[in-house]
Amino acid sequence: MANKNEQLLQEMLEAWEATYKKGQLTLWVFLSLRDGAKYVDEIHQFVSDKSNQTIVCEEQSLYRMLRKFRELKLVDFESKPGVGGPERKYYSLTSLGEKLLFQFTERNISLFYNNQIQKLLFESKK
Repeated sequence: MANKNEQLLQEMLEAWEATYKKGQLTLWVFLSLRDGAKYVDEIHQFVSDKSNQTIVCEEQSLYRMLRKFRELKLVDFESKPGVGGPERKYYSLTSLGEKLLFQFTERNISLFYNNQIQKLLFESKK
């Protein structure tokens, strides 16, 4: 029975994480651009590195996301010559994108710094 419970727990954890990670991708992309202008490979690498390889995405997904954000005036790009190759688009947050990231962080991320929430998250039950 314990083995079956462990298997169920693992399946539920993986399903929850998959949903959670999809929802986080926008935050991670915005954080990467707040760090400075980047082309898609650099965004991909930033997200992977800074999330300890827990958040990954396909390049095509990033391109679609960046195109959508550009249409919404949250992101813009500048074309620059590539090193020994074609031009690259370096994406950056617009002032509207910066404001959106700040307000999202204030409303959602800052909650996790509340002492009561910290206790719920990190203290073990006895």
